[in-house]
Amino acid sequence: QVQLVESGGGTVQAGGSLRLSCVVSDRTGSRYSMGWFRQVPGKEREFVATTSWSGGGTDYADYVEGRFTISRTNAKNTVYLQMNSLKPEDTAVYYCAARTGWTAVSTRDYDYWGQGTQVTVSS
Repeated sequence: QVQLVESGGGTVQAGGSLRLSCVVSDRTGSRYSMGWFRQVPGKEREFVATTSWSGGGTDYADYVEGRFTISRTNAKNTVYLQMNSLKPEDTAVYYCAARTGWTAVSTRDYDYWGQGTQVTVSS
């Protein structure tokens, strides 16, 4: 069974930074591409960033490009999302997700999900 646990959410003022972490627990030893998504009440979950298993392939949504950075440390089974220059519109519950195979930007392509961590950016 694969489990994903996010942490690092909180409340920050506009212009500030947060770093989210996602620890992957998996006994199969599978190699996963990882993604970060976010969701606000009443809206669909939207893509934020993704990284391949090696970390060599990454992709970002236009609205976070240049402000957010996804990275991973496979030795620690952890993927990170460094969020800088945060804006009030970044307020959402952030989810990490895992899939076998290459990176993807659609929620439908991911097999495993964490429970989410709340990020609130005040103006």
